[in-house]
Amino acid sequence: MKRFLASLLLSACALSGLAHAGMVDDVVKRGTLRVGMDPTYMPFEMTNKRGEIIGFEVDLLKAMAKAMGVKLELVSTGYDGIIPALLTDKFDMIGSGMTLTQERNLRINFSEPFIVVGQTLLIRKELANDVKSYKDLNDPKYRITSKIGTTGEMVAKKLIAQAKYNGFDNEQEAVMDVVNGKADAFIYDAPYNVVAVTKAGAGKLLFIEEPFTYEPLAFGLKKGDYDSLNWINNFLAQAKKDGTYDRIHAKWFKNTDWLKDME
Repeated sequence: MKRFLASLLLSACALSGLAHAGMVDDVVKRGTLRVGMDPTYMPFEMTNKRGEIIGFEVDLLKAMAKAMGVKLELVSTGYDGIIPALLTDKFDMIGSGMTLTQERNLRINFSEPFIVVGQTLLIRKELANDVKSYKDLNDPKYRITSKIGTTGEMVAKKLIAQAKYNGFDNEQEAVMDVVNGKADAFIYDAPYNVVAVTKAGAGKLLFIEEPFTYEPLAFGLKKGDYDSLNWINNFLAQAKKDGTYDRIHAKWFKNTDWLKDME
């Protein structure tokens, strides 16, 4: 009887494994890793002069796809609809500078963070004496902006709720709203703002660089796919130990040569 029960249990486990192959297994069989991203987040994912999607996270995903022995396919997707697109199988995982938040974690699973960033401010130069931190903006006389669907928007509405808020579909439009004097401050991740103040600021913006939030960025997968999470987490651990991560990080965060390739 014990032998019979053990046989039944093994059969059930085998059938369960077949029924829930997991994202990584599906990717290896297909030969392509499809990643959803909104390529507007410098220097993580962005479009160069030739229309190619490049960036820190893109290179990390290329290394991941190489480790799987498959090709990488980037699926350009609006950020505010990126989680629904994952859940309806438009791609295999999210790789779009997404902050791991508890609210999002109720809908999807996240890998271990591959980098930690924080929200910072780009403000109009004229406000240099009046605005020293996000707290100074929490006043109805100020107008603030960010990209819709991001933690920048969440933070603006939670921590700076007294100010007037107007969001945009992409970062560039929001930054230009401040450059043109229609808004007083742009709220976004530090790596983006440190580039945007020079690239798009037109000498009219100040970068308040001290982050006022803690935001781990991670890859997003459908809930329940723990085998794939295990593989991705092991890949990230290996990349950080063998120098792959440091090489990619230095290319995008310690060097600005890539700016010449942008519009």
